[in-house]
Amino acid sequence: MHSGSDKMGEEMAARGSNDYDEDVGRIQKAVEDLYAFRDHFFERNSIDRAIHKSDELGQELKKVIELLDELQNQIKNRSEYMLQRGKALNVMPDFSPEALECLSKAVKLDPKSVEAWNQLGECYWKNKDIEAARNCFTGALNHSRNKVSLRNLSMVMRQLGKTQEEKAKFIQDSVDHAKEAVQLDYTDGTSWFIAGNAYLTVFFNGGQKAGVLKQCLGAYSQAEKDMIQRSNPDLYFNRATIFKFQEDYKASLDGYRMAQSLDPTWPEPQEKLSELVTYLQNVTQLVQQKGKLKAKRLQQLLASIKESDLGPFGGGSYTPPKGDPVKLEPTSLSRLSPGANPEKVVLGKVVCSVVTDEPIPFTFAILDAEGSCFAVNIYNIAKGQGVIIGDSVAVPEPFVQHNDFVFDKTNVNFSSIRVDTPVALVVNGKKLGLEKQAPAVVSLYAKSE
Repeated sequence: MHSGSDKMGEEMAARGSNDYDEDVGRIQKAVEDLYAFRDHFFERNSIDRAIHKSDELGQELKKVIELLDELQNQIKNRSEYMLQRGKALNVMPDFSPEALECLSKAVKLDPKSVEAWNQLGECYWKNKDIEAARNCFTGALNHSRNKVSLRNLSMVMRQLGKTQEEKAKFIQDSVDHAKEAVQLDYTDGTSWFIAGNAYLTVFFNGGQKAGVLKQCLGAYSQAEKDMIQRSNPDLYFNRATIFKFQEDYKASLDGYRMAQSLDPTWPEPQEKLSELVTYLQNVTQLVQQKGKLKAKRLQQLLASIKESDLGPFGGGSYTPPKGDPVKLEPTSLSRLSPGANPEKVVLGKVVCSVVTDEPIPFTFAILDAEGSCFAVNIYNIAKGQGVIIGDSVAVPEPFVQHNDFVFDKTNVNFSSIRVDTPVALVVNGKKLGLEKQAPAVVSLYAKSE
């Protein structure tokens, strides 16, 4: 009798344990499926259903919360229950106070749970509590070197630092963390995306080295191989920002359009798209109409172009302060080739500048002695240091691009010269000094960052 009751007790305990395992398994799977619904939405839905994604995700979350409510008393492992409840609530892009409460309890009950620390860190991040987020991700790394903590810490590091020196150090730490995350799982597109963002920050904060931009675009290309990242609007938005900086305008417009299609509730892509379309329309119009100046004014400007305006670029060569002489042969705008034009210099009169919403680049148009008109884009120019109508501008070894495409119903058609620093120019016969220069700063509007 005694042994029989023991056996029955063991069976009941075993059944209870199985039920418990089954219930924990159910809530884990439900939360997993919830994240899969969010991350793989566009594998099951066409892009024109993007507007419904947030509402449908909210409905799926409601079902998962109902299941968690139903099983609340059956699950004895409170830390696991709180983790899964907090993680479910954390699926939405906005901060959830209830998620914060659940995840705070989860880490108190199980301080070694790396996932709970990571989820709590993401919760603090959404609430813009950068220091608390940093502590969570650092805490998780103390238990395990994992890709999620590393890449999240990479995002956090880019927000830290008060002085330029501190910022530079944290940006480098950000790159190091992102690289380590990629090394832990080479196939994870999210780690690659965050590495790309880290490189982009280095580019705009560290002297705009072409090699860094190449690393950035390479990381974004790797990210795009992952189905989850392929539907990430931030990826297309940030890459569109790079294409715009590189003056690959068609690719930039396509990128902003894609970002907007993937998240119609996010206003920035549409704003940037509209701004760029307006800018390209204005440049096309002003270059084709030679600044809209009257014929008499244009004749005056043409007549006033003189060789002495080449200043130090005249006489067939230029000797920089530190370096050997460079051969410079004056030529006309019409004879320039697309891309680099070594050992050539062009001279023209400013016929207009283009008003834009952004200070980068400073865009103006020049007219040469033959009457050809090109746009000139100067990067890294200090505020208020542009040129005015009537100024003579000489550009050495001009880098030329011919833009000719249609986007929607907008016809873009103009030639432009890219100047990476105003210090390269001669204006009214004088070489511009370093006081005209300032670094370009570009905002990343990544919602996940």
